[in-house]
Amino acid sequence: MQKHTKVYFNFFGYDESHTILCEMCSAVAVDIHHLERRNKTKNDYIENLVALCRDCHIKCNDSCFNAYCRIQHLQVVCEQVYALINLNKKLDAIRKNKN
Repeated sequence: MQKHTKVYFNFFGYDESHTILCEMCSAVAVDIHHLERRNKTKNDYIENLVALCRDCHIKCNDSCFNAYCRIQHLQVVCEQVYALINLNKKLDAIRKNKN
């Protein structure tokens, strides 16, 4: 598994047995796409990685669609981070109540 695919899977809690859906159209994703070209940025951060089906991956050659993908993906990432923050707050409250 490529490094950027591992980064994506780890962030969202996936493993190789999961079926990953395209973040744009909900078809089965076949690629983890770098929103900003990796050969330009060397960036494998989650903000730069999006799961796409083949059709949406091809559409990313259009800069407008690629920008749309970035916006949609960042919303998904923010929702995941927000959920983790809330989970940590709940865990902290449970720990405080035990002490």
